[in-house]
Amino acid sequence: MSLNRVLALLATAVLAVAACTSSAGGATSAGGGTSNGGGTTTTAAIVGSESSPTFGMVLTGPNGMTLYTHAGDSATSSTCTGACATAWPPLETKGQPTAKAGITGQLGTLTRPDGATQVTYGGLPLYYWQGDTKAGDTTGNGVEGFSIATVGGSAPAAKPSAAAPASSPPSSGGKYGY
Repeated sequence: MSLNRVLALLATAVLAVAACTSSAGGATSAGGGTSNGGGTTTTAAIVGSESSPTFGMVLTGPNGMTLYTHAGDSATSSTCTGACATAWPPLETKGQPTAKAGITGQLGTLTRPDGATQVTYGGLPLYYWQGDTKAGDTTGNGVEGFSIATVGGSAPAAKPSAAAPASSPPSSGGKYGY
């Protein structure tokens, strides 16, 4: 084999490994685990809840990070793709998501435009926010049409409003193209 062919094969292998690694999002078998929430999971996602003094019982992903819904979404589609999905990683699952005790709404799934399976609650897709850095953070509420997903009935109690006032996004923020 020529040196150029060997280098081309090596480069292809490195890219394939990098693509697989980055699509895993630092996931664990518990479904999450990156510092900003990371949406991808290697098993069925488990949705929990935590008490927030401001928002009541908020939904959390498998890693304990706050989950959000978006005003532009429906039960069958997510409008947050591309740069938006980078800032707002979707809670993805491999299999039917399950709820911890205390979750009273309906969990489900939808197929995203990229083919991934996203978890829904009360008919709305769930997301993490890149600006939340630890469990209990709720800095994404009101940013670009996103609202904290709260426990309640068959739909989130804090269904987002497209007219909701936006709070200041983190310094890397701004419009995300959605």
